[in-house]
Amino acid sequence: MQKPTIIIIGGGVIGLSTAYHLARRSFGRIVVLEKESVGDGASSQAAGIITGLLWTETGVEARKISLARFRELSGELDEYRYQDVGCLNLLSQEEWPGRKALLPLYDRLDFNYEILDSTEIRNRWPALSIPDGTTGLFDPLGGYSEPDHYVPALARKCVELGVDIREHQQVGGFLDRSGRIAGVKTQGSDVEGDFVVSTVHVWTLKVFEQMGWKLPLKSFTHQRYVTTPLDSEVKIPAVNANPFGGYLRPHYGKRLLAGIESPDAIEFRIPDLNYRMESVLPDPELKHKAGKNLLPLVPGVGRPDWEFERKGLLCFSMDGEPVLGPIGALPGLFVGVAFHSGGFAYNPSAGVLLADYVADGVPRINLDAFSPDRFNDGETSVFINSNITQEEYSGLKGKRRH
Repeated sequence: MQKPTIIIIGGGVIGLSTAYHLARRSFGRIVVLEKESVGDGASSQAAGIITGLLWTETGVEARKISLARFRELSGELDEYRYQDVGCLNLLSQEEWPGRKALLPLYDRLDFNYEILDSTEIRNRWPALSIPDGTTGLFDPLGGYSEPDHYVPALARKCVELGVDIREHQQVGGFLDRSGRIAGVKTQGSDVEGDFVVSTVHVWTLKVFEQMGWKLPLKSFTHQRYVTTPLDSEVKIPAVNANPFGGYLRPHYGKRLLAGIESPDAIEFRIPDLNYRMESVLPDPELKHKAGKNLLPLVPGVGRPDWEFERKGLLCFSMDGEPVLGPIGALPGLFVGVAFHSGGFAYNPSAGVLLADYVADGVPRINLDAFSPDRFNDGETSVFINSNITQEEYSGLKGKRRH
């Protein structure tokens, strides 16, 4: 019996993870099509922070898979190691009641956590200076990955396992065989396959619009900054500093990485399939905001200069949950998109679960909450046609996400 061919559109971490987990199962011939170079989009710009302390059962269960796989991938991928320093989620007095209400969910799912007051935080991590009244919800399994190390390591392992990665191959359409998606059209030629998996992040609407199929997605700019080398490494966990509008973590080379929110930013609409992430232009004032808000949390480093910035786009669905699974109206087509600000954190589980769908027809955990078919056409059109800021979107959801 001839082995199936799986075409994966998008050579970022979600696409590469899907290819890798299918290849580990020796499931068919796998072709990855990337319009630029592997990791050229958001993947190389990511902060790479992960915590399992999310706000829904499905999200926590998916992140549990990621947390386990990141540790295993440290042994499977050459020149990559998961930084298991934990993840400290800071919450103000106003924010804490909402997060406290989720503790029974974490208990029921057997997900470990610690509640720390500001004094306990300062005692455990002397490099951190956290204002009184701040609560810390610590995820001991959390941490971060360095995209500069992880993305090339994952791509190399895919190639070693026989994955056919084709760069500079922009998909321009889909092949339809008797109502089933049976491949894609590229600028060079048609590529036929038995399954197609789309993981093209903020380009999803442009890829699908030619088929008259829509998802309620919005994109917003996001920016991260990396300091010049410090005198010594800073011993802190990854910190989701919600009251301070951003996050902070160590970065290799004795640096710190900081990300800052831009609540006033209007949603960003991708003009066409040719658009490149490097063209994103964040507000230059945000660099000063990142230093003012976040560096005082680690006063021992002083006020180092920012050596470089990383900019990208975040993709959100209408209800704030990822979109992952088969598309009922388009048999043979699967999608993995809208991982809010945690696409890098989700990528191992997204790859595992998309591989489950393709190879087994069903994922290992219930993913109804992530189904592409959960939205109705009317709500989708209204959401897509609205024009809102990131703060307005966050207000609709009432959540902080990483």
